[in-house]
Amino acid sequence: MTSPHARRMDTFRMNPFVDPDWRERLARKLDAPPLRPRLPLTLAQATATIGSIEPALAERLAAAGLPLVSAAAGCAIGASQSAANVDASFADIAQWLHANGVVSGWRNELLSVADGSGAVVGKIERAVVRPLGIATHAVHLIVRNARGDVWVQQRALDKSTDPGLWDTTMGGLSSAAESSAQTLERETWEEAGLRLSQFSDVRVFGHLTVRRPLAEGYMVEHIEMVQAVAAEGVAPMNQDGEVERFECLDPATLIERLHSDAFTLEAAMVLVRWLDKT
Repeated sequence: MTSPHARRMDTFRMNPFVDPDWRERLARKLDAPPLRPRLPLTLAQATATIGSIEPALAERLAAAGLPLVSAAAGCAIGASQSAANVDASFADIAQWLHANGVVSGWRNELLSVADGSGAVVGKIERAVVRPLGIATHAVHLIVRNARGDVWVQQRALDKSTDPGLWDTTMGGLSSAAESSAQTLERETWEEAGLRLSQFSDVRVFGHLTVRRPLAEGYMVEHIEMVQAVAAEGVAPMNQDGEVERFECLDPATLIERLHSDAFTLEAAMVLVRWLDKT
C-alpha cells in the first residue's frame, strides 16, 4: 500500500517546478488545528456535529439566555427539530454575536448548515460561521487562454479578508439558495464580468477541504475547483468592486508569484492542484 507521504511526493513530481518544501508548508497551513480548544457543536437530540465553538464563547451564549445547552460531547443548540425553529435559533445566536462584537460585519446572506453526513439542517448568517466552526462551500474558477496563460485577480485593497492578495480568476461562497453551478455562474459575472457561455472546456477538476484557524474563529471550507478556457480576446472585468485588477500570467510567472506568497492560501493550493493536472 502506498504511504500518504509517498502519495504526496508523487503529486510533487507531477509538477517539478513547484517547490515541494513550499507546497508542504502550504498544505500544513490549510490543514491546521484550532489555536485554542473548541467543543463540538450539535443540534439538541442529534449526534452529528454541525460545527465547533470555544468554551468561553459557549458560556457567554448560555449566560445570555441563548438556546445553547451542554451535551454529552460538547454543546448543542437547543432548538426543537423543525426547520423553522432551528433557523430561528441560528438567527438569535447570530444577532447576539453581532450585537456583542464577536463579529464585526454583517453580510445579510444565509449559508447552509450541514451535519457531518452532508445533510442540510438549517440556514445561518454568513458573518457568524467562523466563530461557530460551521463548514462553508465555495467554488474557485481558473480561466486560461489557448496558450496556457492564467487569469488571476488581485483582491480589492479594502476587502475585509486578505486585501490586496492575489486570487484565482473567481472564487466565492455558495449561499443557502444556490447550487455550486449557480454560484459559479453568479460569481463569474460579479467578479469577472463574464458568462460561462464565453468559455470552452468548463469542468470540475477536483475538490479541496480547508481546515485552519482564523482571527474570528475556525474555518472549515469545502471547495469545488473548476477550470475553463477563454477564447482569444475574452478578458475579465470586475462588476462588484471587489477586485483591484486582473492579470494574465504565464505558468512560470504564476509559479514565481505563488512562491512569493502573494496569493491567498486557498487560491494558492487551488492553483497548485491545477498546475499538477496541466
